[in-house]
Amino acid sequence: MVDKECAPLTASCVRALVDKLYEKRKGAALEIEKIVKELISANQFDQVKKLLKVLEEFASSQNPNTRKGGLIGLAAVAIGLGKDSSSYIASLVRPVVLCFHDGDSRVQYYACEALYNIVKVARGAILPHFNEVFDGLSKLTAHPDQNVKNGAELLDRLIKIEVLDAVPDINMLVLLPEILDGLFQILGDTSNEIRKMCQNVLAEFLEGIRRAKQGVNYTGMTNILIIHSQNADDLIQFTAISWLREFINLAGRSMLPHVAGILSAVLPCLSYSDESRKKVREAAEGLNLALRKLVETQDDQPTPTVEQVSLPTNLAQDDLPPSSSQPDSSKGANAVIQLEIPSVIKVLQRLLVHDTIQTRVAALKWFSLLLVKTPNKTFRHIDEFFELLMTTLADPSDDVVLLDLEVLSQISSNPAGFTLPADNKTVPSPAAGKSSESDRSAGDLKLNPFFTRLMNGLIDWFKKDKQLLEDRGAFIIRQLSIYLSAEAIFRSLAEILTEESDITMASTMVQCLNTILLTSTEIYELRTQLKELNTEESCSLFCCLYKCWCHSPISLMSLCYLTQNYVHAYRLMQIFGELEVTVDFLKEIDKLVQLIESPIFAYLRLQLLEANENPELIKSLYGLLMILPQSEAFKLLRYRLECIPHVNLSLVNENGPRKKRGEERPLVKKIKFDKLLQHFMSVQAQHREYKRKQVAYKISAVKNLEAKKT
Repeated sequence: MVDKECAPLTASCVRALVDKLYEKRKGAALEIEKIVKELISANQFDQVKKLLKVLEEFASSQNPNTRKGGLIGLAAVAIGLGKDSSSYIASLVRPVVLCFHDGDSRVQYYACEALYNIVKVARGAILPHFNEVFDGLSKLTAHPDQNVKNGAELLDRLIKIEVLDAVPDINMLVLLPEILDGLFQILGDTSNEIRKMCQNVLAEFLEGIRRAKQGVNYTGMTNILIIHSQNADDLIQFTAISWLREFINLAGRSMLPHVAGILSAVLPCLSYSDESRKKVREAAEGLNLALRKLVETQDDQPTPTVEQVSLPTNLAQDDLPPSSSQPDSSKGANAVIQLEIPSVIKVLQRLLVHDTIQTRVAALKWFSLLLVKTPNKTFRHIDEFFELLMTTLADPSDDVVLLDLEVLSQISSNPAGFTLPADNKTVPSPAAGKSSESDRSAGDLKLNPFFTRLMNGLIDWFKKDKQLLEDRGAFIIRQLSIYLSAEAIFRSLAEILTEESDITMASTMVQCLNTILLTSTEIYELRTQLKELNTEESCSLFCCLYKCWCHSPISLMSLCYLTQNYVHAYRLMQIFGELEVTVDFLKEIDKLVQLIESPIFAYLRLQLLEANENPELIKSLYGLLMILPQSEAFKLLRYRLECIPHVNLSLVNENGPRKKRGEERPLVKKIKFDKLLQHFMSVQAQHREYKRKQVAYKISAVKNLEAKKT
């Protein structure tokens, strides 16, 4: 360059400034500092600008020594300007920052040195260029050259102490939603040192949030945390979940609009079983528990209008739900914020088909919570998930099925089921319409129309899935009897099966129900009622069960034994001779003999000692003995009958006066046994006709097959 182009620098100064020796460049820098001070004193500001232009060209030169000279010269100008450097900050900083990306590591080092000196003088004036400085500096801190790295770290510390800390009222929490995602990405860095530093930064931010009185944008950060709580990196996932847990502690019910998103991300974490992810699982469990505590009965109230909106003092305006407007300070805090039931239900539906048991269990517990805390709003969406709950009965996990039955029971007995909106699609099934099941009560328990729907749904599922009936039928009905009413369940199922067109399925179902009735400890009270038949309700139930039990003659016989209707049992035995004795029929007698020997029928065995009062009981048992082939069951029943004292046995054939059991139970005398017997004959006729058609169909199929062959 000619002297004129480098003015106000002298030729000798320029030569020294671009020399390869640092000492000469340093001497030139001192001369530049002197020149700048003289120019400022003489108010020659245009010359200062010209000097900066020259040095900027030096800093972008192709020659590395010239670039080094330009950098030290810019630092000298800043020192010479002193407090006036803020007026020229862009011309001072930008050429230096560009050299951060230089291919020569020595140039990069001198760029750090130059900016260090500029920052020492300019201080807060560089903040408008903070993003450019931070971008270049963040790359240099990981530079392979240790000298460059050290220089960058010195500059980094200077900016924190001399610049950021000197700025009054700087609130980084306002900017946190903008940088939080980046911080979590840095947390996944491969360098343990960087991960540790990032953890410390996040911990400082979280502590700042705890101390903050207002202006925290929970909504902006919560959405970011929900995303990172699904990260495959354990540290990121654990940190995100821990932050969400802390947000719930700090923001309380203002977090309710985010419950659906949090559940979707966190409930799958409950299934983590390996030791390495134990911390994540425990954090997820704590967060899930905290979310459940947020839900209150007030969430079942109608959604408040805009006038009712109120904002907690520690929340930012962005944390208001979308439907909210300006807060009314006269209302109580959190008045408008309610749980968004529809979005939560949609998430729970997806989680209920998740491939892990723990997640499905957690989803069912949330359904149960909603039915307890927010029944009215939950029932508005009942048609969206009721059938899903029914299909869950086939879940391979007993824990899941147990909770599913509990939820279905809550639905069936919830008062909200009686007050559905007019446009709700749920109606009682026609099959049980005439049973008035929707208004049935069991003690203090009122059963709504969904009880009928549940019972019809069970029958439908058992029809479609015979294996479910075999594997889970008894378990399902026994558990429902605990949660609801055994009497209502048996009555409802009996009424439905009485109208069932598939008589084979009805017969199978009756045999299953009969076994449950006679053996389950959960049905003890119901058995006691049927045994005594001392109330109109118990007599009505007996008649209802009788009509259904007609599909299985031996089950019907056991029902008569249970209710101590021995005279009628003997009448049935006399008709059995007209029925087809099949292998299945004999198997049912075998089961009945085993039941007679069980504790359930201890009272019946004792009544054998009163032969003069119970001749029909003994005769009916002998009838069973005569039907049985000489099997183990035959021997067992014969041994039992041989235990009857001979003196009493002889009384069986006496025609003297005796006190009938019906005379001791006046309500039993009102039962129309002749009509019930006619119904039994009618049902058995249907079974015979069905078997005849089955045989005819098989014969026809064989003939058609033979015709095709010929």
